[in-house]
Amino acid sequence: MELQHLKALNAARRERKACVMVTDIANGSSRLILEGADVGGALGDEVASRFRSAKSGMVEIDGSSLFLNVHLPSPRIVVIGAVHISQALCPMAQIAGFDVSVIDPRTAFATAERFVGVDLLADWPEDILKSRPLDAYTALVAVTHDPKIDDFPLASALKAGCFYVGALGSRKTHGKRVERLLAEGVNDADIARISAPIGIDIGASSPAEIAVAVLADIIQSLRRREPSALKVVA
Repeated sequence: MELQHLKALNAARRERKACVMVTDIANGSSRLILEGADVGGALGDEVASRFRSAKSGMVEIDGSSLFLNVHLPSPRIVVIGAVHISQALCPMAQIAGFDVSVIDPRTAFATAERFVGVDLLADWPEDILKSRPLDAYTALVAVTHDPKIDDFPLASALKAGCFYVGALGSRKTHGKRVERLLAEGVNDADIARISAPIGIDIGASSPAEIAVAVLADIIQSLRRREPSALKVVA
């Protein structure tokens, strides 16, 4: 691997950016493709597909045999609210391969006994997210029902381009949430990205069933996401 590619790859990893190393098998030349600018044609389509699937492999494009080595940040879920749904969601999400964090300033809920083996942060989201910013490979799940806790991370997730943003609550509750977010300057297009009521509609009723619906919604959003425009490091 050329030094410039290694530096670019390491920088992408530090910044939690997706990239694909494209190597021409015939002559050994390589290119590093990052999310960020435009790559057209068959290669652009193939790389976009690889970003969604996260699978490396061989491909034939324009008569050339190319190996695409995919480097994606670990997908993570940030849950706002140490509630019963979160207790069910966390172990399922970990089994599915997600890094999971739970944020809740309410210390009566955010206890190690209720969230064994989970990255639990008993503090306000606006304080936590200063040092642990959201990004495009993060799903934000807001389930406290408390605007003082949920609204800031929801707005932050939309601004950061999180691949999934979901919020618990009825349509009436969400309507009031929309009014608050609009008042804070969040635009209609971003608000439309919020999955609310949260999760895929499977008729869920119990906290565990709602957690299943939420996790399914997150996985679907991750695998069907449209990658950002692509940038090539020649």
